[in-house]
Amino acid sequence: MKQRTLGPFSVSAIGLGAMPLSMNNDNELPDRQSAIATVHAALDAGVTLIDTADIYAPSWDAMGHNEELVAEALASWGGDRSSIVVTTKGGITRTEQKDFGRDGSLPYLRGAVESSLRRLGTDVIDLYQYHRPDRWIVYGEIMQNLKTLHDEGKVRALGISNASIEEIQIAQEVLGDALVSVQNEFSPRHPGSYKELTYCADAGLAFLPWSPLGGTGGGGRSVGERFRVFAEVGEAHGVSPQQVVLAWELALAATVIPIPGARRAASITDSAKAADLQLSADEVERLSFSVGIDA
Repeated sequence: MKQRTLGPFSVSAIGLGAMPLSMNNDNELPDRQSAIATVHAALDAGVTLIDTADIYAPSWDAMGHNEELVAEALASWGGDRSSIVVTTKGGITRTEQKDFGRDGSLPYLRGAVESSLRRLGTDVIDLYQYHRPDRWIVYGEIMQNLKTLHDEGKVRALGISNASIEEIQIAQEVLGDALVSVQNEFSPRHPGSYKELTYCADAGLAFLPWSPLGGTGGGGRSVGERFRVFAEVGEAHGVSPQQVVLAWELALAATVIPIPGARRAASITDSAKAADLQLSADEVERLSFSVGIDA
């Protein structure tokens, strides 16, 4: 598969978002064997970037479910593990009293990183991303906490998620070259992060669209119906509208690395083919215009 730069790593142009294997808007999870088969299908298709997070789990008391599943899938895969980059995230809490809280403090993040290291079965995390802002703590202080974890050798590179341009700038100032990526929601359904996408392109930061097809609640499956132009371009190329969406995102900037979620092997196998789909400049402009972007 074609490669793109993610900080110190060269990774596949299409990654795998592993979240749907442990939680999704349909509340329909594959059994463990099928989930592992989906990760294996991604790896066999040339995907070398897998995105997970500690909170991806069926319930609050199953924190780490997705990380453990990814680790099990990698351990049972017959290919070269050394080429695979695993990125995880922390900073969101889950408890019985409050599902999905926030904590950007150093003690919490250090504990979260150490738990992720254990679950992933590694001595250092390739890329650790701060998941969502904790509005009770100054963002610059949280970035300093991340820098401490990086300086301690627990993570190789750092990223931020769900960040505004101002927050990206703060992270750049505090983290310097340790900051390599921004992961925001971006898709035809949610084009609002285009300004962050272009900022990252100018800054040389990788931009990882999450839910790049439109989400796990049917948005990805129906993208060709809701945004007919993607289906029309797909018909012209003989490919799925989902492939067109991902190829369009890749065409927006060389720093974009979509991470489509999948809970079936067939889904990620199809998505991976988008790396080889070449769209014309006119097609990219047409697709962008259809979702309100002046690219």
